[in-house]
Amino acid sequence: MICYGDAVLDLADELLDTYAEVFSAPPWNEDEETIRRFGVRLQADTRRRGFRTALVQSAVGIDGFATGWLTPAAFPADRGYAQVAAQLGPQRVRELLTGALEVDELAVRPHARGRGTGRALLTEITADAPDGRAWLLTSRLATATVATYRRLGWREVTPLPGTRTAVVVFLSPTHPSRP
Repeated sequence: MICYGDAVLDLADELLDTYAEVFSAPPWNEDEETIRRFGVRLQADTRRRGFRTALVQSAVGIDGFATGWLTPAAFPADRGYAQVAAQLGPQRVRELLTGALEVDELAVRPHARGRGTGRALLTEITADAPDGRAWLLTSRLATATVATYRRLGWREVTPLPGTRTAVVVFLSPTHPSRP
């Protein structure tokens, strides 16, 4: 199921529960304040251009979700964006990321892992990415997550020499400029 814009806010409490279960565990270890900020951020994110949420639900609730939007031409500098810009440089940010669908969050509850839930969410949220252009970032410390993205056909963008940071930038299997 895919929701556009603020329609997802009807499910905000369930999304927050899913987020908390996934991201309070290692390697993320997010604290209560960071988890609370996701709820606040979600409300603001729904106003971003092209915002959408993909959901997988079962009898027990939301098994997983992904959020995304179109990356603006004025590349942000908050959160992990500064590290992305440092690794890629302004030209590659423009060519590879701006105007593309940015997958911001992907959260799959532990009981739903290993069943194709993450693959389904990524496929659904990127289905109408402009010209097949989609990207995401994750932490280098999340080795299982990095391995999953690679297994699903996402390809890492090689950092410029001497610029490797704590984040890994991946391009979708359909991105025309894959490395």
